[in-house]
Amino acid sequence: MQPHRHTPGSHEPAHHDGHDHDGGLAHDLAVLQQRRRALGLLAGIAGIGGLSLIGCGGGGSDAGTSTVSTGSTGSTGSTGSTGSTGSTGSTGTTSSCSVIPEETAGPYPGDGSNSNGSGVTNALALSGILRSDIRSSIGTASGTAGGVPLTLTIDLVNTNSSCADLSGYAIYLWHCDREGRYSLYSSSIVNENYLRGVQSTGSDGTVTFTTIFPGCYDGRMPHMHFEVYPSASAATSYANKIKTSQIAFPTDVCTTVYSTASGYSSSLTNFNRISFSTDNVFSDGYTTQLATLSGDVTNGYTATLTVGISA
Repeated sequence: MQPHRHTPGSHEPAHHDGHDHDGGLAHDLAVLQQRRRALGLLAGIAGIGGLSLIGCGGGGSDAGTSTVSTGSTGSTGSTGSTGSTGSTGSTGTTSSCSVIPEETAGPYPGDGSNSNGSGVTNALALSGILRSDIRSSIGTASGTAGGVPLTLTIDLVNTNSSCADLSGYAIYLWHCDREGRYSLYSSSIVNENYLRGVQSTGSDGTVTFTTIFPGCYDGRMPHMHFEVYPSASAATSYANKIKTSQIAFPTDVCTTVYSTASGYSSSLTNFNRISFSTDNVFSDGYTTQLATLSGDVTNGYTATLTVGISA
């Protein structure tokens, strides 16, 4: 089934950090309603062998092509996710997986789909955007994002082929800095392009990014965005993407980072005002989007997530 594609300008709630941002809460709520209607249809036939598990993955235009998710904890609700503080184990191999739900790219994708006020912005066209370490800006920009180090590994698998690894695809990852700002968009860092990068999946279907633990801005749970492209050569414009989704983070780890690491004080305040149940993206389910983390604030964290697509 062809995944749903968000039109340019799909938004998340506006930041409240004193910068100029797009709004777009109405759009996300409309997307949420569509996903909930889909979940309602599935619930009606949940008695037919395990379909109730699909609802944990948040729905999506092509969700439910396989059975259960991999690489995430079974956390539900807003606080007290499973696992000990700062460490939740690691992912394992499995023959079952679910299609990760389609999500909004938000107002800050930098993929050529919208403007930052000065014109259309497209980080995918930057020389050097194919990279694993995304903490520093590239090209004429020179800034570096501070924060707790995070190594993220994404395993891309085919839900139509017993969760076989998908090699040769490209994944574009972007997220906010520890202050909750997005490069290319937030007024104070509009000339920076850090925390954005593209990598091709290897023969094992994985990509690994070196980045920082994302901050939490007002109105959203901590998250990262990503787009999947059929190849690195196609990862030049949003028009070629085949999947857009988001990565969630365990609440216990977020609390640890925000309460103890330097530079995250505003994130802790914002985090204490939000929950998975009130987040307009994750409130209908996030199990297939929840990364598995291990590590600590001093030495940094590693995160893993298995991403299933219908290929």
